[in-house]
Amino acid sequence: MRTAIYGAGSLGTILGAFISKAGESIELINRNKAHVAALQSEGARVTGTMQFTQKVNAYTPDQMSGQYDIIFLMTKQQHNKEVVTTLKEFLAPDGVLVTFQNGLPEMEIAEILGEERVLGCTVAWGATLQSPGVCELTSEPDALSFSLGAISEKRSGHFDEVKRLLEKMGTVDVEENFIGTRWSKLLINASFSGMSAVLGCTFGEAAGPKQSRRIVQALIKECIDVCKAGGIRIEPVQGKDIVKLLDYSNPIKKAISFFIIPIAIRKHAKLKASMLQDIEKGKLTEVDAINGAVSAYGRKIGFPTPVNDRVVEIIHGIERGEHKASVDNLSLFGNMA
Repeated sequence: MRTAIYGAGSLGTILGAFISKAGESIELINRNKAHVAALQSEGARVTGTMQFTQKVNAYTPDQMSGQYDIIFLMTKQQHNKEVVTTLKEFLAPDGVLVTFQNGLPEMEIAEILGEERVLGCTVAWGATLQSPGVCELTSEPDALSFSLGAISEKRSGHFDEVKRLLEKMGTVDVEENFIGTRWSKLLINASFSGMSAVLGCTFGEAAGPKQSRRIVQALIKECIDVCKAGGIRIEPVQGKDIVKLLDYSNPIKKAISFFIIPIAIRKHAKLKASMLQDIEKGKLTEVDAINGAVSAYGRKIGFPTPVNDRVVEIIHGIERGEHKASVDNLSLFGNMA
């Protein structure tokens, strides 16, 4: 079996380090030459809530050769069509691509590879690339889990092998209602990642102060409501029914939901959204695949999503240099919460 992590940045490097530490063979592919050189010479250094250094096999895309049975895809979605078309040449005839991307990417990828060759995976932990070869794990060790699912009724023959490899790092929940699992992660990303990018802060800092927490709560509620309108059942996250915990229909339940929000995110309080990391590096973000995905689904079913729409507007404004990622952006939400 040949396995690769394509787009091995912060998440991919840490996952690859865990899998390599367990004695499994896996290749880490990244176009960042400085990062790859550091991995090749020093190994993958994991800091943060866990600390270790692990020798890994790291390469740039131009050094790829042959075919792989499993490719874990961890790039941004902006260039999915081009990237997946290229990777198709490197997949074995029965090979499978496992997307770890945010949003709802599986169907677009399936149009290129076919449904039976696509698996989806969501992660319940976060990481930050600190410097070449050095990645900080920002979630607690007991929060290292994955949700794995297929969009085809007939699972790939490599499904069990994918699950086994992921279990080298954490627990793996096999999801029958994978679209509901995708929306669980999308809800978290749209609310906490969206506000982390808008305000230039961590998840915990977005969930703490009352003014920003109100916007986080409004984003959560909007995601829950659009799923209800579309007949989508949002799945629990790490055994916690986030709809039951955070949805509300009266002032008392709304107050309880507001109180719970910082508690619900405490294990990931230090996490900095990948969108914010992109902003800090002067890169375009994936906001159209995160908050924009909520907005797009709302438009599809005729359900309004004004708070997610505003997050998209603000982040695109930051990308254009019209705003900075700052708490000052709270004023741009007006009376939305």
